[in-house]
This record gives sequence, structure tokens and C-alpha cells, in this order.
Amino acid sequence: MFILIVGAGRVGSEVAKVAVAAGHEVSVLDEDPLSHERLDVGGDGTWEDRGGRFTVGTALEIDALIEAGIEEADAFIAATHGDNTNLVIAQIAAKRFEVGRVIVRVMDPYRAAWYAEQGLETISPTAHAIQMFRQALEIR
Repeated sequence: MFILIVGAGRVGSEVAKVAVAAGHEVSVLDEDPLSHERLDVGGDGTWEDRGGRFTVGTALEIDALIEAGIEEADAFIAATHGDNTNLVIAQIAAKRFEVGRVIVRVMDPYRAAWYAEQGLETISPTAHAIQMFRQALEIR
């Protein structure tokens, strides 16, 4: 499976490394060239030695998405630090490029729920944390 991950922060880079280790083809797009260093940590050799691709570019630019391989992608993960960026690029991946599986990280739990109702596969760490605290405190 070819996976395009946008955002090489803590989440995106770890997901990318796990996916490469599992035998998937992975391309990562990030606007910060230094974020590439996160992909090298903990692996044998460089990110590219392990089969990964890295593209420097802005996720909201179609040319950057194409250079990173969105036209080949079987799966797309939007994991930048911004909800707005993640939601826009996830919709671009799903609608314009018809990527088969699109997953978007959304910190705002209310927006995550609304976009999930619209058909996007959302993950909200904030909603998950709230649920865990409620369970721990036995709050309904």
C-alpha cells in the first residue's frame, strides 16, 4: 500500500516509521526541511535507505501534493499541526484525487464529529482524552 502522510511532526513521523517497518511504501510531505530528521531517528540508516520518500512543500499547494505522490496514494493521512489545513487537504485528497482511504487528525472534538458525519474519517486526540478522563473519574 502507498501511503502519503502530510505533516512530519511527532504523530506523522511515528506513523510513517511504523508503516515503513510494516512494509508499506510511504511518502511524507512537510514544509519544514528539518522535520526530516524525525524520520531518521530509531531506524537503521536514513529514511530513504528504509524506502521512505520525503518532500518539502506546503500541503495546501496542489503541486506539492502531486510531487509527494498523492496521485499514487492508496491512503492519505493529514497530520499537520493545524485543524483547518488538515480538513482542507483531507477533502482535496478524497474529492479531487479520489484517494481510497483518507484519515484526518482534528484536535477540536466538535469539528471532528461534524466532519465525521460528513464522511471524513477523523481522529480527535482531544475527544479521546476527554473520554478517558470521564471514564477515569466515572463522569457520565
